Amino acid sequence: MEPGIYIVSTPIGNLDDITLRAIETLKHVSVIAAEDTRHSRRLLDHLGISTALTSLHEHNERGKASVLIDRVHAGESIALISDAGTPLISDPGYHLVRAAREQGVRVVPVPGVCALITGLSVAGLATDRFVFEGFLPAKRVGRMRIFERLRAESGTMVFYESPHRIKEFMEDAAIVFGADRMAVFARELTKRFETVAGGSLAELNALIAGDGNQSKGEFVVMIEGAAELSGEDAVAIDADVLLLRLLQELPIKKVAAVAADIFKGSKKDMYERALLLQGRK
Repeated sequence: MEPGIYIVSTPIGNLDDITLRAIETLKHVSVIAAEDTRHSRRLLDHLGISTALTSLHEHNERGKASVLIDRVHAGESIALISDAGTPLISDPGYHLVRAAREQGVRVVPVPGVCALITGLSVAGLATDRFVFEGFLPAKRVGRMRIFERLRAESGTMVFYESPHRIKEFMEDAAIVFGADRMAVFARELTKRFETVAGGSLAELNALIAGDGNQSKGEFVVMIEGAAELSGEDAVAIDADVLLLRLLQELPIKKVAAVAADIFKGSKKDMYERALLLQGRK
């Protein structure tokens, strides 16, 4: 292999989803940098690949990047893989690639599977424009704040979520975007229990609540974008933005009073809305 860093996509479930080019690349590079070497060794063993592995994860990437780049300068080739899918998409690798490009090191994409694109391809939602938010904060306040920022987003919104937070994620999404907003979740993509379920957020919440199996596995959640807003609806969005900003600086009662004065509304209504934005209601 020519010296450089090769960004190699690997399967997200079904091991047959690896490309011929990816196999050849992994066979012939000098070393493979993997997020979890034990996990990746199982894939390599399945493919009959004996190339040496080294770890590159979120806790060591900044320090390890310079070591790997030095090896490329010395004439070696490095493949970067994550536990599943395309590296850098909610996975480590950004610092390595940025440093490599800054130093003139060749960075080569070896494309393949990505859960984000795989989910969108079967969702039946608009894909002419979409926004990818990855994993949201674990705490409800942080999650609600991002949902509120996106409430007027007109493109399809795409998120990753884990099984132990999917129930709360979907419930909060229904609160902010409305129970009637259309959405699709895809779980365990390309695996034995692959499920792609669509409907209103209310319907999807009922599905998850009524069937424990539907909260298992890794999720790609896709939520339909909002219609373009104008008039009173647009003002309502501005009020939420103001409330969220004021809540960072003032007690909630003061926030409600200021917002009510600006928007000529009720202090009680603003107070109730602020409680909702904080995730306290």
